Order: sequence, then C-alpha cells, then structure tokens
Amino acid sequence: MVELKLKKWDSAEYLQTKEDMALYFEVCLEEAEGDVAFIAKALGNIARAYGMTQLANETGMGRESLYKALSADGNPSFATILKVMRALGLKFQVEVATAKKPAQPRPSAPARRPAGR
Repeated sequence: MVELKLKKWDSAEYLQTKEDMALYFEVCLEEAEGDVAFIAKALGNIARAYGMTQLANETGMGRESLYKALSADGNPSFATILKVMRALGLKFQVEVATAKKPAQPRPSAPARRPAGR
C-alpha cells in the first residue's frame, strides 16, 4: 500500500504580484456570494503573501489584530478592510451587477388625461 503525503494548499504562496493579488481577490469576491468570512479569509491570504509585519506597520494596526480580523473567524470592520486594501495597493471597483434572470420592466401606468378636458 502506497501512502500519500499531501501538502496543505496555501493560496498566499502563489500571490507574488499586485496583479495576482487583485485577480485573486476579485475572484474571491465573485465566489463568496455574501460570505463575509470567506472574503475576510481571502484578504488575509493576500495580507500574508504581502507580509503581515509590513502590513501592520503600514496600517498602524497590530500584527495579531490583523491575523485575527483577517481570518475565517474574524469579523473586520469596513474601516479595517479599507485600511488594509489601501496599504496593499488594492481598491474596490464598482460596476452594475448582472442579474441571473433579466429584470422585467414595470408595466407603465396608462396615460391620464388632464382634468377638465
């Protein structure tokens, strides 16, 4: 019998450039479907790839606080997320979401005649 030795996957090992980090975070945001813990963990992976000590220095936050906030169990404030993203050189970009089912236009009200005519 052959014993398999598996290595735990660590996304941070593969995030080597700002472009890698931005694309990874974009995909994670799309896949998260509102799962805040998933988004926090994804940002934590990027933070580890960047370097937590450097990130702590640039944000003015404690390293341990960053690890805690950016974990799957963390619950970072939006202010923390923005501060971390700014330090990482990333930004949010807003676009109109595409609906899974095309929105139907509301039926328009029938035209009214002005009173007295």
